[in-house]
Amino acid sequence: MLHSEFAHNRPMNTPINGAIPADAAWQRTGKLWSSLKEVCDLLRIPPSAAVIADSDTQFQHVQFKAGQRIHTIGQPFDVLYVVNSGFLKTVMIDVFGNEQILSFPMKGDLFGVDGIHGRRYESEAVALTNCDVILVPFKKFTALGKAHPELEAAIYGVMSRELIREQSMVTMLGSLSAEARVARFLVNLSERFSELGYSGKQFNLRMTRHEIGSYLGLTLETVSRTLSAFNEMGLISVDQRAIDIKDFNALKTLRRLPPSRTRNKEKQALASAAALASQRAVA
Repeated sequence: MLHSEFAHNRPMNTPINGAIPADAAWQRTGKLWSSLKEVCDLLRIPPSAAVIADSDTQFQHVQFKAGQRIHTIGQPFDVLYVVNSGFLKTVMIDVFGNEQILSFPMKGDLFGVDGIHGRRYESEAVALTNCDVILVPFKKFTALGKAHPELEAAIYGVMSRELIREQSMVTMLGSLSAEARVARFLVNLSERFSELGYSGKQFNLRMTRHEIGSYLGLTLETVSRTLSAFNEMGLISVDQRAIDIKDFNALKTLRRLPPSRTRNKEKQALASAAALASQRAVA
């Protein structure tokens, strides 16, 4: 059972089991189906020649609006999900309705894996933005695994990749200061954006500071205060949810914040170094 000062309540009228309601998803004009090769590309799996030649296997796209639930805790498991676009959060919810965020799936991520063992989803997935999600029926996945053993191994590799990411988070929560957790969170987001071909330097946070706190085991106030301190030190530029990373290496190696007086000196030193570099460039 999860319960902490960092959790927040979920709406009481949310269904806790059963299939996705008919009105849970929203349809739009756009891509409705993807081939097996396209799904492999999205998951960053090198497809074999047999997979490339398989043009008959198609996977359905479903769209969700921000705030809608993709699956709920206790819902019978029958589908794995691949994010085609948008951002989500997966959460555990205790008996009091408080939630603890487990992950923030984004493009190319696989989720719903926690339902395989008990045949019911153990967590809840919620869209943070409008999302396009590809459905991978588990029966179809197992059939494909028999036809393409190398594909099955690759999919398990993707699952392992997600598990390693979660284990890294557990290790981080147990060993790093609050400031270092926020720094690693920004570094991780930056690296994930870069892997997808987007800017790893400038990006928007799709989650609230409260949600970041829930994920990192911190209070809203601590997250906000730490981001402001990073901004003050010149490590990042922050404007509400817009982040511009100024010193990636410093964020990656940060262990804890120096005293405020030291931060002011570091900020002045960074400004002086930038001014000197600009003068040299002009000369």
